[in-house]
Amino acid sequence: MCGIIGYAGHRPAVPVVIEGLRRLEYRGYDSAGVAFSGHGNLHVVRATGKLAALEEKLAHEESVITPTCAMGHTRWATHGAPVERNAHPHCSNDGSLAMVHNGIIENFQELKVELVAKGYTFSSETDTEVLVNLIEERRKNAPDVLHAFAEALREAHGTYAVCLMDRAEPGVIYAARMSAPLIFGLGTGENFVASDIPAFLPFTRKVIFLEDGEIVRLTATTYEVLHLEDLRPKVHEIHTIAWDMQAAQKSGYRHFMLKEIFEQPRVILDGFAGRMHEGDVVLKELDALPVPRRLHIVACGTSYHSGLWGRHLLEHWAHVPVQVEIASEFRYREAVLFDKDDMVLVISQSGETADTLAALRAAKKCGVPVLGLCNVVGSSIAREASAVLYTQAGPEISVASTKAMCSQMLMLALMALYWARRNEGMTLQERRTTLALLAGLPDLLDAALPAMHQRARELSRKYAQTRNFFYLGRGHCYPLALEGALKLKELSYIHAEGYAAGEMKHGPIALIDPSFPTFVLALDDALLPKVVSNMVEVQARQGKVIALTNEGLDMHVEDIWEIPRLPSPLAGFVALPALQLFSYEVADYLGKDVDQPRNLAKSVTVE
Repeated sequence: MCGIIGYAGHRPAVPVVIEGLRRLEYRGYDSAGVAFSGHGNLHVVRATGKLAALEEKLAHEESVITPTCAMGHTRWATHGAPVERNAHPHCSNDGSLAMVHNGIIENFQELKVELVAKGYTFSSETDTEVLVNLIEERRKNAPDVLHAFAEALREAHGTYAVCLMDRAEPGVIYAARMSAPLIFGLGTGENFVASDIPAFLPFTRKVIFLEDGEIVRLTATTYEVLHLEDLRPKVHEIHTIAWDMQAAQKSGYRHFMLKEIFEQPRVILDGFAGRMHEGDVVLKELDALPVPRRLHIVACGTSYHSGLWGRHLLEHWAHVPVQVEIASEFRYREAVLFDKDDMVLVISQSGETADTLAALRAAKKCGVPVLGLCNVVGSSIAREASAVLYTQAGPEISVASTKAMCSQMLMLALMALYWARRNEGMTLQERRTTLALLAGLPDLLDAALPAMHQRARELSRKYAQTRNFFYLGRGHCYPLALEGALKLKELSYIHAEGYAAGEMKHGPIALIDPSFPTFVLALDDALLPKVVSNMVEVQARQGKVIALTNEGLDMHVEDIWEIPRLPSPLAGFVALPALQLFSYEVADYLGKDVDQPRNLAKSVTVE
């Protein structure tokens, strides 16, 4: 995820763009840059690190005050390390065009081969530099830059939100979107385009929500929205935003955590980008590595729960035996016995978790290949692992992890399908059927989340005063029970324990009484009859039960929460946000600091 802002107006443009980038920095902060017109040229200034590094560079630029048209970008790297040559904006070879881009051009390698053959050179590893040079090339036979822009975008496959500046049109910005956010802001004598409303909210509250396959051409006083396919004009309704700045940064949500829960459909869509081809999984990062005879998954906290969930898929689909271990314990084992064909997978949202890093280094000393799964390009795990898969979830601001787990689960599912192909663990048709279900998740979740949120709010009012909670699940639902309990503890400070449902009778059931409720994952799968027996055992001790279940199942419990049905284990993608929403609503009702719970940090870099 990256932040984009473009401005054409009557104010000094670069300070406006920098202020907009500051309000978008939550979307990406490994590098930043701006482009602006001046003295007949396009000027580009870029810097690695947070926005302050770019501001320091701009302080030495003499021409940044006078331009009244500029665009800027904060980056969360996907292609290439977070270094200055990969920072945006990127320029065409002839220096006539500059571009900023959010998203992934899936076929950029094929396009790059074509351009290299025609004499183009590239200074970065990014797909963006390929796209801006493709526009330069198409411009040679196009009537103007608008037609070249549209032609290049029609050739680009993937997701994008882009802004383009042309040296020959110093007061004009072209922008377009396809499956990535981009919003037009209509001001008085000034116009904006940005990834999110906060970027320009101090200047205007009038917005147009651009749709996929649309191009906008804007100047200080004019704008035109066009269809990408044929450049026909399109009329849009202008909306007036009523949010204040703090709410706008959260897109109108009360907290970042709630916003990030509702971003999970987008996270799944982004995670798929570039990872499917002709109905099958493509994970080029793993092509050079053998399929492991045994996989050791090592992680902490929520990432550990992702690993436990992923074990079911890796073993059942890919036939790869999996051992899942807590990083803080793994690193202290006196002897870890690896076979020569073993592999270690370390999972960390930040890529900097101290215990997970220590486990990675211990495994490498044993000569075992280590695969990293993380969200941050250029992080320690990304640099030190033998290969790395990026979850592409974008920055997660709330301390309690939500969309990061969703993105990890998706990548584990794709890994299982990828290795299933190489191990012949599933037929092509089975893989395609599973991929179709995964690809349908964004729409399914988009439709289901509002009702799930309302049910979570209703149940939270009933159970917020509870002092203790059990969470029960079997099979793939057991890791989700652990995660549900963890979220309730993190956010509301209510004591909660997650258990494998079959373990209840081996001691914990002694704690059940009318004031000790149990949250049970009772989804429609082969293990449901055994889960129902566990619920009956709880009720026999006068314990109250919340059953997270599917429509049409006969549940005789105090509270039923129905969610959309999906085959096991993919049902976890729907159960996960339900658990998160319940914890969120309980904590919010109790007046807790949802985004920054006490005693917790986002990236655990201490042992």
